[in-house]
Amino acid sequence: MSKKKKILYGVLIVLVVIQFIRPARNNGELDNENAIFTSLEVGKVLQTSCFDCHSDKTNYPWYTNIQPLGWWLNNHITEGKRELNFSQFESYSLKRKLKKLKEIREQIQEGDMPLSSYTLIHSYAKLSAEQKDLLIKWTEVTTNYLSDTITQGKE
Repeated sequence: MSKKKKILYGVLIVLVVIQFIRPARNNGELDNENAIFTSLEVGKVLQTSCFDCHSDKTNYPWYTNIQPLGWWLNNHITEGKRELNFSQFESYSLKRKLKKLKEIREQIQEGDMPLSSYTLIHSYAKLSAEQKDLLIKWTEVTTNYLSDTITQGKE
């Protein structure tokens, strides 16, 4: 057997073996006592465009079963939740909530979220101009409400 065939067979064996090594799934709850509370309209936009990476519940497409793609996506979801987890938002301190709301507003205004690599495959998650305005307005209203709470000493 030639050296090329040995290498090819070795690579194929590795590709088959890694299919059995799968990351844990992000199958928690969306609605719990720490989940973010929003209007129904804002909630629908967040769920459609943000929750797969920024909540405790991800809707996995078929291609996440192919490794190493599944590992890469799992890492992406883990990082997204570490940065912002809407399922745990109410457990954040007021200061952290304000910081996250500011970051959400900036990310939307700059067009950084949802990620283009996500919307390339999930076109339904792209934010329209109206949805962007809705989310920006929501972050501003919520920020003002939380700032008033801090001012009134309810922190």
